[in-house]
Amino acid sequence: MDKTAFVFAGGGSLGAIQVGMLRELVAWGVTPDIVIGASAGAINGAYFACNPGVAGAGRLDQLWRGIRRADIMPWGWRSVFGMVGRSRGHLVESAGLRALLARNFGSRRLEAADLPLHVVATDMNSGDEVLLSHGNIVDAVLASAAIPGVFPPVQFEGRTLIDGGVANNTPVSTAVALGATRVIVLPAGFTCAERRAPRGALEHAFNALSLLVARQLVHDLQHFADRAYISVVPPLCPLDISPYDYTRCGELIDRAAATTAQWLQGKGLESRHVPGALHVHSHDDASPSCSTDIPAAAPH
Repeated sequence: MDKTAFVFAGGGSLGAIQVGMLRELVAWGVTPDIVIGASAGAINGAYFACNPGVAGAGRLDQLWRGIRRADIMPWGWRSVFGMVGRSRGHLVESAGLRALLARNFGSRRLEAADLPLHVVATDMNSGDEVLLSHGNIVDAVLASAAIPGVFPPVQFEGRTLIDGGVANNTPVSTAVALGATRVIVLPAGFTCAERRAPRGALEHAFNALSLLVARQLVHDLQHFADRAYISVVPPLCPLDISPYDYTRCGELIDRAAATTAQWLQGKGLESRHVPGALHVHSHDDASPSCSTDIPAAAPH
């Protein structure tokens, strides 16, 4: 019997893209047996696992449209100076994000979610991937979203944990290890060759990380092609929105919903191709478009 997993990748504010994808998938009638998320994807995955179906996706949509950066990342010059000092190694405290999570999950535990839920974090000391399947949801998601240098690490059941995206930003391998035979990947955003030059240190860091994440995802899609039927919902491209910009979440949701609906109508779920946006590309007439599908490696 097939076992379907939804895999939610990390991506900061670009996690809003996954909400548009999710909205169309559930409207199409796709229901996962397990949900796995890392970083921002852990927030979306946990919310959906606790509130599955069309109604839950709709509430998550409204949640993202109301998020403001100051609510979860209230940084300013004081934050920067605090990081430069010896007292701490992060820009902001995670109180705002914790409050947001507590309002939506309360004291609920991972094992009590309506759908089997797994959250990916990273052991700060070893760099190992840590799969959280039991324990307080707020603590687990906070650990998975603890971006190094931005938020402080989280103590969870005796381990010091940071952002799950460090070890496995798009945990396809985790889904397969959990027995999924059908994996539907909900990515966030990736760097495009035609994108303007990054502005500032954070955008430069994201630019480099985006390239690494895309390369790892392509590798995993090819490596696990013989163990699971994997479909990737097409990421938005071109994309020129910072993962720290929460002012355009509604726009991202709507764009992703439109492209996902088109993909579903074109039998995208039946395709095992790697979206062209995951490969180096540009948007001129002489180069492949980001919408080009590139076949995954043949099963081996």
